[in-house]
Amino acid sequence: MRLIKQPLVALVIASLLEGWWSCDGCLENERNALLQLKASFNYPKRMSLSSWGLHTDDCCKWENINCSSTTGRVSKLSIRGDYWAFEWCFNASLFLAFQELTSLSLRNSRIIECVENEGLLSLQNLEFLDLSSNNFNNSIIPFLGVFSSLKSLNLAGNIFKSDIQELDASGNLKVLSLRRNQITKVVDSRDVKIIRNLSSLFLDDNYGYGRSSIQLELLGAYPFLKTLSLMDNSFKGGIFAQGLPNFKNLEHLDLRSSTLHNNFLKDIEKMPSLKILLLSSCQLNGTIPAAKGLCELKHLQKLDVSNNDLSGTLPLCLANLTSLQLLDLSFNHFIGNISLSPLGSLTSMHTLQLSSNLFRIPISLLPFFNHSKLKHLNCHENEICADIDVPTLTPKFQLRTLDLSGQGDGGVFPKFFYYQHKLEYVDMSNIKMKGEFPHWLIRNNTKLYALYLHNSSLSGPLQLPIHSHVYFSYLDISDNYFNGSIPTEIGVCFPSLNSLNLSGNGLTGGIPSSFGKMSQLTELDLSNNRLSGIIPQDLIVGCNSLGHLILSNNNLQGQIFPKQATCKELILLLLDGNQFTGSIPYSIINCTGLEVLDVSDNHLFGIIPSWIRNITSLLSLDLSENNFFGNLPSSFPPWISEVYLSKNRLQGPLTNAFYSCSDLIILDLGHNYFTKRIPEWIGNFSELTYLLLAYNNLEGEIPIQLCNLIQLSLVDLSNNNLSGPVPPCISLRRYSEHSIGSQPLEVTTKNALRYFQGIILSLISGLDLSCNNLSGKIPAEIGNLSMIQVLNLSHNKLTGLIPQSFSNLKQIESLDLSYNNLNGKIPQLTQLYFLAVFSVAHNNLSGRTPEMVAQFATFENSSYEGNPFLCGPPLSKSCFSSSIMPRFSEEDKKYHKKDGGFVDIDAFGVSFLISYAIVLLTIAAVLYINPYWRRAWFYMIELSLTNLYYFLVDNIPFVFRCY
Repeated sequence: MRLIKQPLVALVIASLLEGWWSCDGCLENERNALLQLKASFNYPKRMSLSSWGLHTDDCCKWENINCSSTTGRVSKLSIRGDYWAFEWCFNASLFLAFQELTSLSLRNSRIIECVENEGLLSLQNLEFLDLSSNNFNNSIIPFLGVFSSLKSLNLAGNIFKSDIQELDASGNLKVLSLRRNQITKVVDSRDVKIIRNLSSLFLDDNYGYGRSSIQLELLGAYPFLKTLSLMDNSFKGGIFAQGLPNFKNLEHLDLRSSTLHNNFLKDIEKMPSLKILLLSSCQLNGTIPAAKGLCELKHLQKLDVSNNDLSGTLPLCLANLTSLQLLDLSFNHFIGNISLSPLGSLTSMHTLQLSSNLFRIPISLLPFFNHSKLKHLNCHENEICADIDVPTLTPKFQLRTLDLSGQGDGGVFPKFFYYQHKLEYVDMSNIKMKGEFPHWLIRNNTKLYALYLHNSSLSGPLQLPIHSHVYFSYLDISDNYFNGSIPTEIGVCFPSLNSLNLSGNGLTGGIPSSFGKMSQLTELDLSNNRLSGIIPQDLIVGCNSLGHLILSNNNLQGQIFPKQATCKELILLLLDGNQFTGSIPYSIINCTGLEVLDVSDNHLFGIIPSWIRNITSLLSLDLSENNFFGNLPSSFPPWISEVYLSKNRLQGPLTNAFYSCSDLIILDLGHNYFTKRIPEWIGNFSELTYLLLAYNNLEGEIPIQLCNLIQLSLVDLSNNNLSGPVPPCISLRRYSEHSIGSQPLEVTTKNALRYFQGIILSLISGLDLSCNNLSGKIPAEIGNLSMIQVLNLSHNKLTGLIPQSFSNLKQIESLDLSYNNLNGKIPQLTQLYFLAVFSVAHNNLSGRTPEMVAQFATFENSSYEGNPFLCGPPLSKSCFSSSIMPRFSEEDKKYHKKDGGFVDIDAFGVSFLISYAIVLLTIAAVLYINPYWRRAWFYMIELSLTNLYYFLVDNIPFVFRCY
C-alpha cells in the first residue's frame, strides 16, 4: 500500500496530542501510538506551539479525537491544518494501533504523494474517510479499495481527472464527494462499472478539460442514487443535453448555477421521487409548463427556481405540489395576482420567497390565511395593493419573518399584525399606508429584533411600548410624517438597540439624554428633522460603540462635540446644516477611527486647527459654508481623499498644506481669499479628479503640472487673477473610477449654478477658466477633450481663431467663449447635438453665423451680440447688405495701399494742429477779457471733476466683475 509524504500539518497534530496520554479513558497502546504519531512529524523545534493559540484538552473530550467509551480505543481521528513550507514524512504503519478507527480526516493537509505501506490494511472498520483539499490524482484510486467497510469518501478539492470508475471495488460506499476537481467522465459507456450502493454523489464546481465530453446521462446506471449535486458547473452544451437519466429513486437534485435546456422543466417528470430540486441561476427562461413536467413531482418539498428569466403567470397545476414546504420564485419576471394563483392551496409551506417579481400581492395576506405552517414570507420588490373588502378572519399562520417592502398603496396598516406574536423581522418599507407608529406590534412580539417602515407614509406622534425590549436591535422609520418630540424614555425602552434611523420626519424638541443608555448603539440617524437644542453629553459618552452619528439638517445649536467625548469607535460624523457655533473642539482628536467629518453649513469660526493632521484615519473633511478664517494648517491627514473648504474666509497662499496628501480625489477651496500662485506640487496628486479653486485671488500662470493629472474630470479655476496662456495639455475624462463621496459640488453649467453629487457627479466633465486674465490663443488640443460637457473660457483676453477641432466636442452641453478678443469665422459646430448653451458674444468675430439647424436653431441674438462683423440669423444684419462693410475695387485697393489711403495724412496733421491752437487761444482770450465767463468756466470744471470722482468711486469696483 502506498501512503503519504509531504506536508501533513504536524504542528496542529502535535499540539492536540499534548493531552492525549494523560487521558484515563484511552488504552496504553493508544497513547503510545499517538506519541509515535506526534514524533513522526518532526515539526521544527523553533516554532512555539503557544504562539499559535493551540490548546491541549483531554483527548476524550476533544472534538476531533473520540475514544470509545467501552474499549478506550480511538474511534475518530481528525488531522487538519494549513499548508507549510516544510516537507513532512508520514509512516502509515503508525495506524496499526487504531484497529477500531471508524473515521479518519486528513482534510487540508496538502498531501501529494503516496509510498508503499501496509499500515492502512488494519483499518478494516473505517467508514468515513476525508481526503479533501489535498493534491491527490487518479493514481490513489486503486488503493482506496482496501477500505471494504468504507461508506463515505470525500475527495473534494484535489486534481482528479477523467473517470473514477475504479472505485467500484468499494462495494459499501454510499456517499462520494468529488467537488472542485477536473472530472470529465463519471461512467464509461463502453464498460459500465458502477458503485452499486452509491446513494449520494457530489460533482459540484468541476472545471475539467474537455467539458463537452462528460457523459452525465450514464449516471442513471446508479440504481440507489438519491442525492446528486452538480452545482456551479459550466459543461458545454448544457447539462443533460441528450436527455435526462431515468432517476427513479433520486430525491435531491442540485443544479444551481449550471446550464439547462429550455425543456428541462417539462422533462423533470422522469424523476418522480424528487423531494428537493434546486435550479437557481440556471439560465431558464419562458414559462413553467402548465400541464406535465414540474407539476407531476407530487413528493416535492423544496423547489428553488430563483435568479432565472422565467415569466408569465404561475400555472394552476402547481396546486398539485401539496407536500411543498419551501418555494423560492425570487428574481424572475412572474406576473399575476397572488389571490388568483395556486399558492393559496399549498398549505404545507413554511417558507415562501417571491421577491423581485411583478406579482400583485394584497397587503392583508388574505390568500395565505390557511397556511398554518407558514413562518417566512418574502415579497420584496413586488406591487403591494390594498384589499377592497377584507373579511374579519384570523390568520392561522404565526410568521417569524415578513418582508413586504416594495411599491404600491397598501391602504391602512394591515390588521393581521394584531394576531402575530412570534415575529422576529418585519420590513414594510416603501408602501403607502395610513396610520400611526405601530408600537403595539413591538409590544406583542417580544422576540422582534428588526422593524423597517422606511417611506411608509405613516404619521402622528412617535409612541413607544411601556416595557423594555431587550431583543429589539434595528428600527428604521425614516422618511415618514411623524411629528412631535422623540420620547424621552427611548433609551430605556430599547436598551439593546444597534441601529436607529428616524431621519426625514418632522420631529421637534431636543435629543433625549436617554440615548446614552443604548450601550450597543452603532448607528444613529436623526437627520432632516426640526430638532433643536444641543447634543447631549450622555449620547457621546454613553454610546461607547457608536460608529455612525448623523444629525444633518436640523436646528441644533451649541458646540458640535462635548469636551468629554471619547468616541473611539466613531467612523462617520455628519453634523452639517445646523446652527452650531464655536470652533472645532479638541475632543475630536479622541476619535482615532474617524473617517468622515462633515460640519458644513453651520456658524463655526476660528482657524482650522493644526492637530487635525493627527486624525490619520480621516478620509473626508467638509468644513465648507462656515466662518473659518486665517491660513491653512501646515499639513492635513496623509490619507485624506476628499477636502471641502469652500465658502469660508480662509486666506493666504496654499503653500504646502496638501503636499503629502497623495491620495486626494476632491479638492474644493472655492469662494475664499487665497492668494499667490497655484503650487506646482498640484501635479503630484495622481488620483485627483475634481479641482475647484474658483472665486479666490490666485495669480500667475496655470501650472503646467496640471497636465500630469490623468484622472481629472472637473477643473474650475474661474474668477481669479490668473494670467498667461491656457495649457494645451490638460486632459479630462468622464466616468470617474473612484467612489465619489456624498458631498455635493458646485458646478456652473448652462449659465446656472448647480450642485452635483454621487453617481451624477461621476458623469460630469468640465473646464471653467472664465473671469481671469488669460491671453494667447485657444489651444487646438482643447478640441481633443471629446467627453467634455462644460467648457467656459469667457471674460478673458484670448485672441486668435476658434479652433476647428471644437467640432470634435460631441458630448459638450455648454460652450461659452464670450468677452474675449477672438476673431475670424465661427467653425462648423452644427453637429454638436447635445449643445444647450452657446455664446461667442462680445468678440471680434466676422462672417456668417452657423446655420440655424439642430441645436443652433435654439440660440438667440444674445449668443452672438457684440460682434459687429457677424451677419446672418438670428442677427438682424444680412450677409448681403452693403452697409456691413465698405467695398473697394481692385484699383482703389492698390491706390489705397500705395498712397496710404484716400486722405493726405501729413496735410491733415498740420491743419489739425493749427486749428487746435487757434481754438485754445480764442478761449483763453475770452476768459481773460470777461471775468463772469471766467468764474463760470472754472466752476464748471470743478463740478465736472467732482462728479467724475464720485462716479469712479461708485462704479470702479464693479468694472471687472463678471455677470
